[in-house]
Amino acid sequence: MTHETINLLEKRKRQVHEGGEFAMEAEKQSLAGSVSQRSCSFCGSRVVLYPIADALHVVHGPIGCASYTWDIRGSLSSGPELHRLSFSTDMQEKDVIYGGEGKLYNALIELIDEYKPNAAFIYTTCIIGVIGDDVQAVAKKVQTEKGIPVIAVDSEGFKGSKKEGYKAACDALFKIAKESEVEKSQAEGQDIGGTGDISTLDLQTSDSPKINILGDFNIAGEIWVIKDYYERMGVEVVCSISGDGRVEEIRKAGRAQLNIVQCSGSVSNLAKMLETEYGTPMLRASYFGIEDMSKALYDVADFFDDPEIHKAAQRVIKEEVTKLVPQLAPYRKDLQGKKAAVYTGGAFKVFSLVRSLKTIGMDVVIAGSQTGSVEDYKLLAELCDPGTIILDDTNPLELAKFVKEKDVDLFIGGVKERPIAYKLGVGFCDHNHERKEALAGFIGMYNFAKEVHTSVMSPVWQFAPRRANR
Repeated sequence: MTHETINLLEKRKRQVHEGGEFAMEAEKQSLAGSVSQRSCSFCGSRVVLYPIADALHVVHGPIGCASYTWDIRGSLSSGPELHRLSFSTDMQEKDVIYGGEGKLYNALIELIDEYKPNAAFIYTTCIIGVIGDDVQAVAKKVQTEKGIPVIAVDSEGFKGSKKEGYKAACDALFKIAKESEVEKSQAEGQDIGGTGDISTLDLQTSDSPKINILGDFNIAGEIWVIKDYYERMGVEVVCSISGDGRVEEIRKAGRAQLNIVQCSGSVSNLAKMLETEYGTPMLRASYFGIEDMSKALYDVADFFDDPEIHKAAQRVIKEEVTKLVPQLAPYRKDLQGKKAAVYTGGAFKVFSLVRSLKTIGMDVVIAGSQTGSVEDYKLLAELCDPGTIILDDTNPLELAKFVKEKDVDLFIGGVKERPIAYKLGVGFCDHNHERKEALAGFIGMYNFAKEVHTSVMSPVWQFAPRRANR
């Protein structure tokens, strides 16, 4: 089989790899006309900031932008649920002509008075970038009047893919963390300017080792599962950004001794800012699958170099894996040799999914992401079996044709990939924002195996047209 037989767009051929010498391109602008699965910058910013539950989230733009991203995540909160509401200035033709600054100001004042948030985020959309509303000035004015952080998120969709939105969100988060410590240092007569000496801030509230968890969005309550593991190890979580997030906790981000970065694509910029400002190192981690979850716990124990923490990590892992492995056995028996396709937003998640699918006996024949780098795909090719198709920034036509050619039994993706799978008569598992089942941690591996088994083994697929002649 050659790629020419499936009519790949000429300029996309080097973003697809299938066997042979690795020579792939990535981190490019989406090809015009390819109908990329990527989201825009605005969506990326909302993905990161939305789970902050006690903040006001206001979309400055047409109502369609707000409806697109409203309630797109299964992010849960242990307290306030202001993030479950979606607000928009609902820009109309008259506002576009005469400007929407007044409308934005009035909306912010009304909403802050009504809901008493601890911060407000203003998301700028494409039309705002075109007409030139001075959103920064409005934010500054409202912040002065209301005494809470009011932050303009520069997230005009035309700036690029959601990667640019991630960066805008990280800039907004760092403003909250930085401004808080500046206020503290001014009150105490201290100088924190880039010294990286956390001890000068008198931040230790207990003797426990302290970490931040960055890039987990508490889908279906996953952050609570992960926090429990670390707490059983004797490690304190200062803040989680942004799952089950709180403004006051984000203000304490500089107090941690280590940042654990789960979704590197979305929050790596924030981790780098915290490292530069406070000298806090970061570790990449994944909480999906037995191997990666165990490694995430051991890496933290190794960082603190404490024998007691290391023993506690071993104890947690042994307890959880001892329960889990027998539960997976019947699923593995049925799924042995079944074929899967995986396509997600970030490449790091794909690594974990490939390992998890191997754990339950499945073969990954298609793997890709929207925002991976060349190095990510090189590692992915090494992790997968020879002949696995590796995709960067693909589109529905390519996905559909590769799924048919590889005759997959399961497609793992997000909301935009679900229709592709179902139209082809393929089982589908949602591993993105909308799911309601926790898939992180050891319990998440069990939930994942159970969902995969239910989807793949459903008798309905025997009636799919592509298998009618079998």
